[in-house]
Amino acid sequence: MVAISSVLLALGSAASVLASPINTTSSALNLITRATSPGTGTHDGFFYSFWTDGKGSVTYNNEAGGKYSVQWSNVNNFVAGKGWNPGAARTMSYTGTWNGQNVNSYIALYGWTRNPLVEYYIVESFGSYNPSSGTQKKGSITSDGGTYDIFQTMRYNQPSIDGTSTFPQFWSVRQQKRVGGTINIKTHFDAWTKYGLQLGTHNYQILATEGYQSSGSSSITVAAS
Repeated sequence: MVAISSVLLALGSAASVLASPINTTSSALNLITRATSPGTGTHDGFFYSFWTDGKGSVTYNNEAGGKYSVQWSNVNNFVAGKGWNPGAARTMSYTGTWNGQNVNSYIALYGWTRNPLVEYYIVESFGSYNPSSGTQKKGSITSDGGTYDIFQTMRYNQPSIDGTSTFPQFWSVRQQKRVGGTINIKTHFDAWTKYGLQLGTHNYQILATEGYQSSGSSSITVAAS
């Protein structure tokens, strides 16, 4: 693929939280149902990315404008959403619903850069697993009515938008969970730079739903502010 990465596989172990971009072929035992096939593209003026590792059932739907919906059941890992390509230090807003509060799932602004290759998350809400668990905090920022903790993790020999690679992940994780609001992305990029986390040339950037070894649903609409 190309859709994303990492989110759920626990740091340095099989529990790290995250998804990685590769297409796998489903089997009779790992049947995927979907309205939109895994991959990337454009739909009604927005870029979309839908990645799944092929295990469990996940149905992703591109809807009008910046809206998408997704339902998943007994998945291993998937990540999907709408946004822009290339990403930028823009201000964006989103609204919607998310039924993932009690399972391993995220709502996050998610993207990639090249040169250097970096996968990044601005996590707006998370369920049963906090991605900052077991990591060293770099710092924190206050933005858009909340406080975000900043940290970095590494992925070694994992799938990426450029094939199997080793690359860092940059994270801002909101302390006050929410589903809906405005994200000043530049604030996070500037804070990451302040703490020595350097991004490269932007590839795609989406407001993603991600699930790991869980079941749930979401319906999200994104817009540029």
